[in-house]
Amino acid sequence: MNDLFGNALLDYHKAAANQKLITWTNLTDEDPVPLSYFFRTFEKMPEIEKKALELCEGKILDIGCGSGTHSLFLQEQKKLDVTAIDISPGAVEVSKNRGVLKTHCISIDDFDIGKYNTILLLMNGLGVAKTLKGVLPLLQKLDTLLEKEGQILVDSSDLIYLFDEEEQEIWKADETYYGELDFGIGYDEKEEVFPWLYLDFENLNEIVTSIGLKCEKVIDGPNYDYLARIFR
Repeated sequence: MNDLFGNALLDYHKAAANQKLITWTNLTDEDPVPLSYFFRTFEKMPEIEKKALELCEGKILDIGCGSGTHSLFLQEQKKLDVTAIDISPGAVEVSKNRGVLKTHCISIDDFDIGKYNTILLLMNGLGVAKTLKGVLPLLQKLDTLLEKEGQILVDSSDLIYLFDEEEQEIWKADETYYGELDFGIGYDEKEEVFPWLYLDFENLNEIVTSIGLKCEKVIDGPNYDYLARIFR
């Protein structure tokens, strides 16, 4: 694993400047993202993230913690017991250095420590499923980590808006889900591409219901995104 994202976070954490992470997908052009964005304060977060953090309660599992921004807010401002995990060694190192008390460099597939009142997957957290077929096993795994009256808070986006009506009909007839993308990042003259998923709420709700859980849309964002709450 190259850990390009983790290395970028480490560079910014050690010497904050105007560093940028270049992102793109097979459907969208390159987009430079200031690394400062991954270290933003609560006040500068999108409304979806703010709402999710406001809804957090009890013992927290922050999946894909990145620089630890969400974990730190919950730990320091809400005084909650937070465990933060990420597959990026660099991200976990940054989170730990910034003060997150409980961190693990591990995939959610392999994580099996305790049960949680709130499981958090933000910044298109469902992307870790990689494909539409990957959502079911992901949710089944999360269910094993959830307390009886716990909740999963997750955000994603419906990318159907990127296609015109004719293209939408093609997607509906195709076996490949339109939200399955190749996601690329570039930093320090290096590139990394990996599978990533954007999932519409209707498909999420259908999958959640199929395993006996409930799903509600909490709020819509301004960019065809949404925050969902999954519970028993």
